Amino acid sequence: MARIERAFRTQAIILKRRDFGEADRLLTIFTPDRGKLDVVAKGARKPTSTKTGHVELFTRTDMLIHKGRELDIVAQAEMNEPYLGVREDLALGAYASYVAELLDRFTGEADAGYEELFALMDDTLDRLCVDSDPRLAVRYFEMQLLDLVGFRPELSECVVSREAIEAEDQFFSYPMGGVVKPGYAHEGMGVVPVNMLTLKLLRHVQRSPYSHVKTLSITPALHDDVERLLLGYITFLLERKLQSVDFIRRIRQL
Repeated sequence: MARIERAFRTQAIILKRRDFGEADRLLTIFTPDRGKLDVVAKGARKPTSTKTGHVELFTRTDMLIHKGRELDIVAQAEMNEPYLGVREDLALGAYASYVAELLDRFTGEADAGYEELFALMDDTLDRLCVDSDPRLAVRYFEMQLLDLVGFRPELSECVVSREAIEAEDQFFSYPMGGVVKPGYAHEGMGVVPVNMLTLKLLRHVQRSPYSHVKTLSITPALHDDVERLLLGYITFLLERKLQSVDFIRRIRQL
């Protein structure tokens, strides 16, 4: 007879945190070996709790988790990486909220590829803390996440004709998940215009390591256009607006 697992230890990035009961916290965490989990940190809201400083949002924590009947319980927690930048800067915190919400929305309990997703989230939080262009770090996260969860946008050939894309302005179809050449675009296909400079940047972000991407100098206008396209595609896939997007927009207006 297989032995019943009663506890396990794991690294975890805390994506969400809610009050639970009188003194507990309900955490949504992402782990490299088990994916996304909801766990309870008992007594974490008490000032005297040993867990209080170790279950903060957007931190990487080493956890010992006990299996429960309905929810697993955090028995021990030790913060390994605080990512102080995203916790001390309001704008960076808004971007951290966005990437955490994306990872949460695009993953479920039965998904695979946890290690790559965990590494991507870990790296992105670190990049938000240290890099000079957080928007570029977020765009890279979006493109790599879409690839890992099976929604990689087609940017090299027309999704209708399968012809190679030429160096001219194109269209992008949200329902078809890729670029449509001008001669094949028509109403009813859910297409939006995409200029060639935006498309070139998207291709570069999609196929290049981050060490190459972060050297780019992107104008605010180009950032806005890439964001428009990716956010439109992501919103179409999720069939809902992301709560953190409005927060980011409010922060930019300050």
